[in-house]
Amino acid sequence: MKRKKHMPEGDGVVWSSQYGKMCPRCSRPVAGCVCARVAAAQAGSDGGGVVRVGRETQGRKGSGVSVVTGVPLAGAELKALAKLLKQRCGSGGTLKDGVIEIQGDHRDLLVRLLEERGWTVKRSGG
Repeated sequence: MKRKKHMPEGDGVVWSSQYGKMCPRCSRPVAGCVCARVAAAQAGSDGGGVVRVGRETQGRKGSGVSVVTGVPLAGAELKALAKLLKQRCGSGGTLKDGVIEIQGDHRDLLVRLLEERGWTVKRSGG
């Protein structure tokens, strides 16, 4: 049996004995995943520079998190912003693939804090 050098895109593999953890979107090894970079580039061009603040409960057993997407920062600057937002909300959170997640529903406060930094902010979802 011959092994494939590159897995076909979108085949749904999330773990491989050869590569380890795989990205469920592009089916590449997590170290070589390009989904986050592509999403960030699309958010920057398609979103028109708009930072969106929403709320998600999917996959969290009913617990909601406030989600901040489209922030035009990268690397250490984005990490510092996430830390500041968590401190101002008095809550925990994380930074995943360029998306800031803050535990709890803090959308109003987050919109105000991000507008103070000079960004165009829209509240998405309900």
